[in-house]
This record gives sequence, structure tokens and C-alpha cells, in this order.
Amino acid sequence: MSKIRTSRPAPPPAPGQPAAPVTRVAFLVVPRFNMTTMMTMIEVMRIANYLSPSPLYRWEVLSFDGEEITASNGFTVRAQKPDEHVHRNETIFVLGSWNAETYRNPQTLAWIRRQARGGQRICSVELGCYLVARAGLLAGKRATTHWSWMSGFGEQFDEITVTEQLFTMDGQMMTCSGGLAGVDLMLRLVGDAHGERLAGEIADQMLYHPIRPGTAPQRRTMGRGMETLAPMVREAIHLIEKNIAEPMAVPAIAEHLGVSQRQLERQFKASIGCTVVQFGLLLRLQHARVLLIATDLSVREIATASGFNTLSHFAFSFGKCFGRRPSDYRQAWPEQDATPSWPGTLSKFLEALENRGSAKPMQILRKTSG
Repeated sequence: MSKIRTSRPAPPPAPGQPAAPVTRVAFLVVPRFNMTTMMTMIEVMRIANYLSPSPLYRWEVLSFDGEEITASNGFTVRAQKPDEHVHRNETIFVLGSWNAETYRNPQTLAWIRRQARGGQRICSVELGCYLVARAGLLAGKRATTHWSWMSGFGEQFDEITVTEQLFTMDGQMMTCSGGLAGVDLMLRLVGDAHGERLAGEIADQMLYHPIRPGTAPQRRTMGRGMETLAPMVREAIHLIEKNIAEPMAVPAIAEHLGVSQRQLERQFKASIGCTVVQFGLLLRLQHARVLLIATDLSVREIATASGFNTLSHFAFSFGKCFGRRPSDYRQAWPEQDATPSWPGTLSKFLEALENRGSAKPMQILRKTSG
């Protein structure tokens, strides 16, 4: 495994320049965290130091899970064990990804709580939201996480208002959806502390444009922005997502939108590549998989929560889409697997639909979407 060192002292100020206040930043990581997100967040601070006459940021990597923490990409980082002191004006980013939904190290959770009580600003990143929520710090607040885990997180923590956007800021608490949204969040923090001009120059150095606001949506459909879809298709997708447990029939969706069923189907097929029913089936199966991973609900309960009338129909559809039984997916990344996988994507679904050379995929899709 490759090792990466991320902790280092800030460089000295330039000769003749007064030292600026240095913001301390700590990354609290757990095994299988997303290294790309952490490194791009650090890069924003590194460039801020590079462009400034005196250093503005200092960062360190912390963990209660050992001196070397392996990320989801197989690389390791050296981490220090957190001390018990509360450092003023420090921001703590709690990074978690694969299997963070089951992470419960009491030392880690207790330390996060103590830091929050001491006035530290806490930000969960991607599935770090599970740790911060278990520490009791997100109740009654707005929060976000990666869109693919949002339903499972909301199911576990119904006292939190979960919203799909890049990042949220709610008083002392922040949440970030992960991925490159970490860059947008860091640029926002730099802009708030040192001005939008510096944030813009950092974005120029990183070739990162445009800088997105926290309320920007996380997802794009098939590589195209939702804004490029026909309005009726966008609205249909929103309706399908909001009615996973009790799927709306296509005529009801068309009536709600004030269009004919034929017009809706034609626009949907042209924009997405499949029928409304087939797209809704895929969303329900993906929803079910997240609930399998992120909750303790039984398979039967998950089938019902995902809009399936019978357990047999759910099991059949799930197996054809993901290639395994629902009970095989109670972990996002099973310990015995070298890497995680997420079959059943929209692109694979469309490939099956477009495979005119074999009747079997079409027969399967007709059965599962009926």
C-alpha cells in the first residue's frame, strides 16, 4: 500500500511581512474514507498559503483507529491520535465513506462531542454524517450527504432535515456531500474569511470553475444537467423520487403534470432512454439497496418501503438488476471483497434495454417492470 503524509507545519511568513492569524484545520478520518475529497480540500488551503504573504492555514490528520489509515483507494495516510485539548478557532472535518454507516468507535464519538462543546466548528464530509449524527450534534438541523446514501441516512435519523445539495451551514455545524463538493465548501470558507478575490484566484490555480454555491444540486442525469431535460421529464423524475414507497401510476403522473400519457412517455424515452415505469423501477431498487446497507429494517420491510407489493416480486427484480439476493447486500463493502461495486446503474440498465440482439434482457425488464 502506498503511504501519503499530509500533516506538516505551516511555512514561515515572507520576510518583512506580519504574520497573519493561522486557521487550524483537523481531518478526523476513519478507515475507507475518501482520500480524493480530503486531498482536494487540503489543496485549497495549500494554494491559499502559496498566494498569501504569510500562511493562512495549518492542517493535520487525526484518527482513533491507528497510526496508518487505509483509504477506499488502498492508499494509507499517517494519522495522529487526537489529544483532549480544544483548540480555539479550529475547524474539524469528520471524513467517512464506505462502512461509516456502521462505525461506532465510542472514543471517536465522545471526542467529537467534546470538541463541539468546546466551541469548535464541526463539518461532516460524505458519510462522516453518521459519526456526527451518532455524536448527537445534528438533531434538529439541516444536513446533507452523498445522494446515493441520503435515503438510508434519513431513515436512521428522522430528527435531521436531510436535503440534497453540495453542502450546508447551520450555525456551528456544517455538512458536505463529498466528492468535489469539498472544493466548493473550502472555497466558500476561504472567501468568507479572506475575501472572494482570494477564493477566485485559488479556483484559477486549480482550473476549477465555476465555483458552485452550497445549494447547487449534486446530481446530473446521464452526463446532462437536469436543466437540459424537458420540464415535464424533470417534474416526472421529482414525482417518482418523492413517491418511492407508493409509486404513482403513469396516468396519474401525466394527469398531475397536465399532459397526455403518450406525450409524457415520448418525452421521457427521448430524454432518458427508457420508459417511465422502467426508470421508476430502477430508482426503487437503488433505494432498496441503500436501505439494506444503511438500516436494520428486514428485507420484507425494505420491499414495502420501496414500493413492492410482494416479497417475491422484490427479490426477483432485485436479483435481475444487481445479480445477487437482497440479503447479500447488507454491507456496502463486505470485508471479504477487495473492492466495492455498485451494479444496476442507469447506464447498465439502458444497455440492457438497447441490447436488441437478445430477447432475454427485454423479457426480464418487461417482467420486473410490470
